[in-house]
Formats: sequence, structure tokens, C-alpha cells
Amino acid sequence: MTNPVLVLFTLAAVVLAALWLEAHTRAFRKIGAAATAILLALVLSNTGLIPGQSPVYDFLLGQAVIAGIILILLNVSLDSIRQAGAPMLMAFVIGAVGSAAGAMIMANVVHGPIGADAWKLSGQFTATYIGGGMNFAAVGQQLQTRSDLFTAGIAADVIVTAIWLVACLVVPELFARRERAGAPPGDAPMQDDPSHGGLATQLQSSVVPLRLSDFAGLTSITLGIMWLSEALTSLAPAIPKIIWLTTLVLALAQVPIIRRLSGSVVIGNFLLLLFLASNGAKSVVSNIVEVGPAIFWFAAGTVAIHGVIIFGIGWLLKMNGDLLAVASQANVGGATTAMALAGSRRRPDLILPGVAAGILGNAAGNYAGIAIAYATRALIG
Repeated sequence: MTNPVLVLFTLAAVVLAALWLEAHTRAFRKIGAAATAILLALVLSNTGLIPGQSPVYDFLLGQAVIAGIILILLNVSLDSIRQAGAPMLMAFVIGAVGSAAGAMIMANVVHGPIGADAWKLSGQFTATYIGGGMNFAAVGQQLQTRSDLFTAGIAADVIVTAIWLVACLVVPELFARRERAGAPPGDAPMQDDPSHGGLATQLQSSVVPLRLSDFAGLTSITLGIMWLSEALTSLAPAIPKIIWLTTLVLALAQVPIIRRLSGSVVIGNFLLLLFLASNGAKSVVSNIVEVGPAIFWFAAGTVAIHGVIIFGIGWLLKMNGDLLAVASQANVGGATTAMALAGSRRRPDLILPGVAAGILGNAAGNYAGIAIAYATRALIG
């Protein structure tokens, strides 16, 4: 199956199936539609029913997920995100330390089968699991990693990142009971305008009928913001496009007439679910054989140690589970997956802090990766 229309149809059907399973079965209700969509798409791609690579996935990773995030952000009040900044920064730093520690530990574990260049991969995995995939390439080029290790590392990273996305959708449920008993001040989920219903309701239904004028207005706003953010970035390239985009959306979200447009959260949530399903589809497990089990376990072990540290310390500090998950995704997947996770976890108040953490990771990941690489080389010889 290579036809893009057929691939997109299949992903849409996967999302529909995930929503049905969440609504009608207890087991899938526990893990949620987002994680279910990832797992279903992963099964389809690994059985050969849909491809592991497609232009559809590139589109969903780019414009589609950005449009979905814009539509959800149009419902965010600035008051709802005021308290999330400092806790998000703390969680992000804990996660970054976990990634660095994990990379160093795993370099020692798999040093034998990988060979003398294991220290270079420790730097690359540190960089990518602090600031996202772009940092993996930057550090690899700086360290002149062998092409075979470079390619294998990218393949392992794609699979591990998708698996970890599922984990971050599920793990916060383990925190839920304690959080309901007594959540720390400022960590409560966003409260929406009562006339529009709660966010949980909006994700499934527009509450009031979706009029043609609403859809036209939302489309115009979304496309206009995407164009204007690109134009502003070309005029001031020192400021990342995501900063322009979120600033424009949040400014418009405070305008009452725009907040009254019906259906933005439903449409945005659907686009996020398509994006998450495409992440599962890209995770072809047979690639593990091609990249070599040692490199896969290098990546998987690094992320596992990161997870133990961020969620373990977060549990001890009684931090919010959703906040920890978004911070972890800002580390492992970057700003885009952090935003998508916040939306899927019904915490749009964490989208902007997640973006900020992701951008910080992009900036700091390369420095940390280089430092850890040379520290690892000195340690393993």
C-alpha cells in the first residue's frame, strides 16, 4: 500500500477504531485513544499492511500537527498557563539529567558489540533525548560518526521515540489517584468557559452545532497564522517560528468572538490523533535487525533510564504526572511531540510550557551531547 490517499484513509480508520475502543471497552479506556491509535498503526505497519515511510507521514508531522495545535491553542486562556512555567522547567532539567546519565551508562553496557565509537553515540543520544531529533544529526556531524552507526542510530531513535510516546500517554494514569486526592496548587488541569463545556467534552464533541461559518473562520485563522508566522520568521530568523506561532495564537485566543467559534478542539484533536498514529506507523520493528540489536538497546536503555529518573524523582517530589510526561516528551521528542502529548492528555495549559521546554532542549542539547560524548570517551577509554 503506497497510495497516499489510501494510507491517509487507513490512518483515519485507525483513529476511528481507537475512539470506538476507548468509548466501548474498559481496557482501551484505560490507555486512551491516542496510545491505542499508535499501537494499532504500529501493528499495521509491522504486518506490511501500510508502509513504514510515506509522504502522508511527512505531511502529518509538519503542517497537519501544527494546524491541530493552533486549533487547540485557540481555546487556551493565559490564566491557565501562568503556574506551569517553573514546574515544567524543573521537570525538564530532571529529564535532561536522566538522558545524559542513561547515555553514559548504556555506552558502557554496549561498548563491546558497538566498538570504539560508542562514545560518539552516547553524545548523539544525549543530544536527541534532551532536545529532539535535530540535535542527533548536529552532534553526529560534529563528532564525525561513522555513516553506518549514524544511520542505525536514526532508525533506532525513531522506534524508541514512538514507544516512549505511548509510555508517556499511559504513565500519568499511575499518578492520577494520588493527584485526585490532593493535587499541588497550580497543577490543576485547565478549566474552560462553562458555556462551552469542559475540555474533555470539547475533545469529543463541539457541544454546540458546528456551523459552516465556524469552520470557515477556523480554517482562515489557522492558515493565516501559519502563513504569518513563516513571514515573521523570514523577517526575524533569530526568533524560532514556533514562538511567533504560539504568540499569535494566544493573542487571538483571548478575543471572545474567536473563543466562541465552535469545533476547534474537536478538529484539532483529530489532527493530533492522526499525527500520533503516523508515529506508530513509522516504527517498523524489523528495522531493529538491520540497525543491530546493540544500537537499539543503546537507545532504548537511554530512554528507559531517563524515564526512571524523571518519573521516579517526580513521584517523590509529588509532581503532576501530565506535566512530567510533557516535559519528558520535550526531552525525547522535542517541542512538537510535547505539544501533541499535552493536547492528547487534555492539558492545553501545558502546551506553551512544553514548547518553551522543547526550544530550551534544542538550544542546550548540542552542548550537552558534545560534553557527554567526551566525558564518556574518557570514562571507557
